[in-house]
Amino acid sequence: MLKIKDLHASVDDKSILKGINLEVNAGEVHAIMGPNGSGKSTLATVIAGKEDYEIERGEIEFEGEDLHELAPEERAHKGIFLSFQYPVEIPGVSVTNFMKTAINETRKAKGLEEMPANEMLKLIREKSELLEIDRKFLSRSLNEGFSGGEKKRNEIFQMAMLEPKLAILDETDSGLDIDALRIVANGVNKLKSKDNAVIVITHYQRLLDYIVPDFVHVLYNGKIVKSGTKELAHELEEKGYDWIKEEVLQ
Repeated sequence: MLKIKDLHASVDDKSILKGINLEVNAGEVHAIMGPNGSGKSTLATVIAGKEDYEIERGEIEFEGEDLHELAPEERAHKGIFLSFQYPVEIPGVSVTNFMKTAINETRKAKGLEEMPANEMLKLIREKSELLEIDRKFLSRSLNEGFSGGEKKRNEIFQMAMLEPKLAILDETDSGLDIDALRIVANGVNKLKSKDNAVIVITHYQRLLDYIVPDFVHVLYNGKIVKSGTKELAHELEEKGYDWIKEEVLQ
């Protein structure tokens, strides 16, 4: 599904990614961990197509197609979803209306008619029930006055509505208490299938107690320096990242 080969990227002439190699197949959950400044969020935004970053060399393919020239919205229409670490507020635009617009724009890009209102309402009802979201929540302005947990739950609701092929969750656990973390993780688990894939970017192993990864990758100084199973995350929680640095320097 996703193939990244020798990816180098920079921002403001500062090199951030220094040769990333990663392959993600349908049905898999990959966790990317690493210390602050290692390039985790940069990798997420480069895959999603944020234009602040310059790809110096390397390849990003999604379902066999080179993403290099595609704008962020084109990547989204092809099924790539990025959950932001700090979601933006949009006063005056309800959660429901935002989702209607997003879905219909995706349908338009695929040459489809707008989704009929009754089908849209049915879909909203199904997904909100799946994620245990109060209907009153959906009439509120997008992220305005939302708690950290509400913002993250709203992003998982967006993911549920859009049904992306590849979901990238950038530090979804940031600032969440244990109850909010469990709700968000349960939502992700309900949406996983053999036809989609998830990349979870996190500092902490605790999220991976709820969203169990098939593979864990450690990003350090712009490179994936170690990969393993979920046990690697437990080792990082126990030892920290210093031992990884020592291995890299040897």
